Amino acid sequence: MSLMASAGPLQALRRLIQLAENRLESHGAIYFMTNEPDENVIMTASINGDGTLSLVNAVAAGGRGLHGVATPPGADGLFSQGGIQASAQGQVLATPGSNTIALFSINPKEPTDITPLGDPVSSEGEFPMSLAFNKAGTRLCVLNGGAVAGVNCFTVDKTLGLVSIPNSLRTIALNQTTPPAGPPGTASQITFNDDESKLIASFKGLAPAVGFLALWDVQPDGSLSTEFTKMDTLPGGSLTFSLTPIPGKNAFVSTDPGVGFTVFDLDDPSKGSVIPIPGQGATCWSSFSAKTGNFFLDDVSTATVTEVHVDDNLKASIVKQYPLGSGAGTIDNDVATINGKDFLFVMAAGAASVDVLALDGPGKARKIDSMDIMGPARRANIPIDPDSLQGMTHFLRQ
Repeated sequence: MSLMASAGPLQALRRLIQLAENRLESHGAIYFMTNEPDENVIMTASINGDGTLSLVNAVAAGGRGLHGVATPPGADGLFSQGGIQASAQGQVLATPGSNTIALFSINPKEPTDITPLGDPVSSEGEFPMSLAFNKAGTRLCVLNGGAVAGVNCFTVDKTLGLVSIPNSLRTIALNQTTPPAGPPGTASQITFNDDESKLIASFKGLAPAVGFLALWDVQPDGSLSTEFTKMDTLPGGSLTFSLTPIPGKNAFVSTDPGVGFTVFDLDDPSKGSVIPIPGQGATCWSSFSAKTGNFFLDDVSTATVTEVHVDDNLKASIVKQYPLGSGAGTIDNDVATINGKDFLFVMAAGAASVDVLALDGPGKARKIDSMDIMGPARRANIPIDPDSLQGMTHFLRQ
């Protein structure tokens, strides 16, 4: 059985709305959420064999979404990456505002079909906004970013759902509100390092303070060290955002909307670097393509995807940039391999669509599809505010 989780309140009401009657040959599904204040809805789209998308289902998470306070207001209400996250066993979704996390089961043969698994559980904090599975899909950790901020972890039980792991709740002083004000001074993303000995969370700086990583030791039983190790961002960086692992290294590519991106080396911080992206406005999200060997970073302000290469010595360079159109509001992204080829799925919140780029090779990305969200949602009477759309993750058919 495959799993998916969503933050939502302790209530039984959930609804399933069929958005499309006909499905092309499905190779998997993508998932994102509306994050609306009256009701958060998980939307699922089928991934076709050519990488294009077909919007199929909308599932009520049973809770209300929540949008952080920004001036001026805009897309990326969670100020984070990983609000929707996948594991080897399934899928996880978070709904900020309800301060809970709920688990959903995915039909591995029809991944757009999801059903609740167990009851929602408290995140033990406020404003849950980023999630991370371990590789086995047996543990899940959440990053809370509101007035009660910190991390908490759970065992994934295929019968009971989420079960709290003792001695894994850790708070961190952010001096924030619920909802948080930002993006500066807010939490960003939670993840594990490659050998899962560390749980890592990223935090943006609020001048004069700089952004940083918080690293907790993970014990064999899933519990966490009482204190965290703090790693400040490198000189020139400030707004530490995403955490995308560099394969084969104990290192990460981390976007920084204040400058471009940072390479963090957890073994030897002196090997890290801050790389400016010329003309960037707010580069916040990143993902890795195994087929091209490169990273793809989204800028919500310029609606540009930047392709980045990191070599074996952790030296980073910009390969190419791909403008997706003024006002597209490109936020969360994810990469999936379909028929031996990588595709990049980009939440274009400003346009209320999901853009698809075929990654034909290094420096050879091309846009092949733009799946409309607004039209089908309107026909199904699902409220959509483009500024609230959030998240991007996938699950491949098994």
